[in-house]
Amino acid sequence: MARERPVAGGAGPGPRPASDRDPGLQPERTRLAWRRTTLSATVVALLAGRQLLRNAERGVAVAAEAALTGLVWLGFVVLAHRRMRAMAGGRPPGLPPRTALLLIGCTLALALCGAVILLQG
Repeated sequence: MARERPVAGGAGPGPRPASDRDPGLQPERTRLAWRRTTLSATVVALLAGRQLLRNAERGVAVAAEAALTGLVWLGFVVLAHRRMRAMAGGRPPGLPPRTALLLIGCTLALALCGAVILLQG
């Protein structure tokens, strides 16, 4: 429901235009949440790399898993950083559906890579 405010001239309350919205600290909190999420993804990728180093005797398979994990992590970090930069302005645009799907895909792929690495170790 839109906030109401008095209309000039005493005509009574009317809907508040969207351009008058003050986002307050919400964009900053969201940027911080993106930073925490990126940090979490980095920790997962590093733990996966550590586990891969313990299984270094498998050679090419370890290199392929490490490359895939690194690529997925890099994709997530690039997309998250792009979103954080977009939110740096006063009024951030909505998250595009394509970006949201890519972020979801990166998160699921990183979880799958971690599960595969743990099951093989």
